[in-house]
Amino acid sequence: MTEQVSLAIIGGSGLYAMQGLANTKELNIDTPFGKPSAPIVVGTLEGLRVAFLARHGIGHHITPSEVPYRANIYALKSLGAQRIVSISACGSLKEELAPGHIVIPDQIYDNTHKRARSFFGEGFVAHVGVAEPFCSDLSGQVESAVRAAGGVVHRGGSLITIEGPRFSTKAESNTYRAWGMSIIGMTASPEAFLAREAEICYATMAHVTDYDVWHVSEAPVTVEMVIQTLNRNTELAQEAVRLLVRNFRHERKCECGHALATAMITRRDVIPPETLQKLDLLVGKYM
Repeated sequence: MTEQVSLAIIGGSGLYAMQGLANTKELNIDTPFGKPSAPIVVGTLEGLRVAFLARHGIGHHITPSEVPYRANIYALKSLGAQRIVSISACGSLKEELAPGHIVIPDQIYDNTHKRARSFFGEGFVAHVGVAEPFCSDLSGQVESAVRAAGGVVHRGGSLITIEGPRFSTKAESNTYRAWGMSIIGMTASPEAFLAREAEICYATMAHVTDYDVWHVSEAPVTVEMVIQTLNRNTELAQEAVRLLVRNFRHERKCECGHALATAMITRRDVIPPETLQKLDLLVGKYM
């Protein structure tokens, strides 16, 4: 792949294109894990080559469970991406996290059950560390960009990922609140974990669209409610990304870039050649 980027943006519900990109190129990439959700658009923003991928496809036709997460992360890795910023919608599980606010979580609780969560398998085992699933350095850069763009931003908190595509029942929502969760979404897992296996820094800019269904004085979440809030926040998200790129710190001071160094446990000589070839993009430097 000749086109190379250092930063990728994955757009979720309500964000299907990236404004301000110049010299754009649309790339249709095949991976060992299938095709990504949509063609990846690469362009120049504030002098930096940036990739944009619509997580749910053009026209939003892919459910959270059907998103080809492995293909998406693998394709961005093949373009040289070292950092990924996920822009997504979320529901609030806390009073102070109001619709229209931005949350940059630092933890995930994975409550999904249908999704492929790892690139590994088929004769090759690795146990990647995800005690801190989001890159702190990149999250800090995103926080600064959102503040500079004029957004109300909250740093930290736990994001629970549910399977979807349905919204929660009140019993579920209140249970998640009792567990101490801060926000609820449908796509952070396994995306963040796959990014770590690919040794890519990952941060989430989560746009609060609603109070899920727990809030007794607010209407239960609906698609219309989500879209209305996202439409209002789209301009903020675009401006925050522009400022992030303008002030982008290229040096990686985190541990994300060598997450696999101590994760692989299978002896080299017993790994099936076809599996090794499939994962060469991720593990080649260690083999």
